[in-house]
Amino acid sequence: MNWIILIVAGLFESGFAFCLGKMKGLSGIPYYLWGAGFLLCLIASMTLLAKAVQTLPIGTAYPVWTGIGAVGTVVLGIVFFHEPASFARLFFIVTLIASIIGLKMV
Repeated sequence: MNWIILIVAGLFESGFAFCLGKMKGLSGIPYYLWGAGFLLCLIASMTLLAKAVQTLPIGTAYPVWTGIGAVGTVVLGIVFFHEPASFARLFFIVTLIASIIGLKMV
């Protein structure tokens, strides 16, 4: 169950990075709404991470959490912010995913 909690925490990490991306160039109410989304995702991510590390080793949980957040953020950047999806970028994302899986297996 704590692995599921950790995965959801990683997804919320991507969520707060996405909100930061949406805040770029905004002002007024939209800026504050995306800022509120950032804070909510941040609180949810940290709370779930804290819950997951009660039974999972921190040396495994933290890298998995950051890896999920990093992969999710890159995918969101490609899909929503039209960031480049070059071969090298995708290759290293796949390498990162393989590393996360390897870390969980050992």
